[in-house]
Amino acid sequence: MVAALGSPPGPAAEWRWAMGDNGRPTATISRVAEAAGVSRATVSRVMNGRSTVAPELAERVLAAARALDYAPSPVARSLALGRTATISLIVPDLANPTFQEVLRGLSQAAGEHGHRLLIAESAEHVEDEEVLAVEARRRCDGIVLASPRLPAEDLGRLAQQLSPLVLINRTLPGGGVPSLSVDHAAGIGDLVAHLLSLGHRKIVYLAGPPASISNQDRLDVLLRLSREGRAFELVELACGSMFEDGHAMAGAVVGTGATAVVAYNDMVAFGTLSGLHELGVAVPQQISITGFDDIPFARFTTPPLTTTAVPANAIGRDAWTRLWALLEGSPATPPATYRPRLQVRGSSGRAALS
Repeated sequence: MVAALGSPPGPAAEWRWAMGDNGRPTATISRVAEAAGVSRATVSRVMNGRSTVAPELAERVLAAARALDYAPSPVARSLALGRTATISLIVPDLANPTFQEVLRGLSQAAGEHGHRLLIAESAEHVEDEEVLAVEARRRCDGIVLASPRLPAEDLGRLAQQLSPLVLINRTLPGGGVPSLSVDHAAGIGDLVAHLLSLGHRKIVYLAGPPASISNQDRLDVLLRLSREGRAFELVELACGSMFEDGHAMAGAVVGTGATAVVAYNDMVAFGTLSGLHELGVAVPQQISITGFDDIPFARFTTPPLTTTAVPANAIGRDAWTRLWALLEGSPATPPATYRPRLQVRGSSGRAALS
């Protein structure tokens, strides 16, 4: 059905629109071009924000579009620009609140620039990361990989295929891929110094996922500190990254005879704290517990958790800033490193006398 309506700005006296399903007229780019007395290509350039159109022509096009209540098709606009206005975030474990904060910061920052966010989770399956990343890149303009578990050789091989790409908690040599990292050495060093000041000389490390570079970095720091005259014995226990992993290790922690625990992250620390409560082990009177990340719940455990604060939301926003620069054709920015802040709370106390 076709209806004749009043005349918006332009040289012609009569304008026609196709009627939509709701009975209201649906304007098209052809109608806007006719109303403004320009070509469809000119309308497309104006609506896509390109600066190659003379100001007076651009104003005629915009006036005609307003009069016709015209909005360009998102699909057509994506085809014209070669962009989808969508980016992807891939994380190893979406249940981890740290990744949720990265997601929140990235999503908010991208949304401020009119971009949508797709998210995929590898569920700690290294073999799925490459498939997810490649598939996501086909559907979006750029990728953020948070703590990817892929081996360095595979990640380096994929980087060009995934570009534009931003890495969180991983780096690639050469400087071609922007990266945002946490200073694990500083964070672990602060935790160890705090525990040593309280008289602890035997410390358990509840290790994270074996493929996690963050886990390896934290373990390397602990091993180095224990060997450099810091006068403490380090016991490593394989654990994981989630609450239930830490909970399952409570008995093993007690069995080591250690007086303090450095957990891979806060979720593991929460689980261990709960497991020790069930075993009747007092924290921190008998064993001190520390975490890493300072997720929002860390202040509300019983007792509140001593940990190191990582600005995950800010990292997510910064990831967008760097990805947006790449999308706009700017060169890759230098790597950035965030220093965690020690948060001393009730879960750490003086070492129990033996």
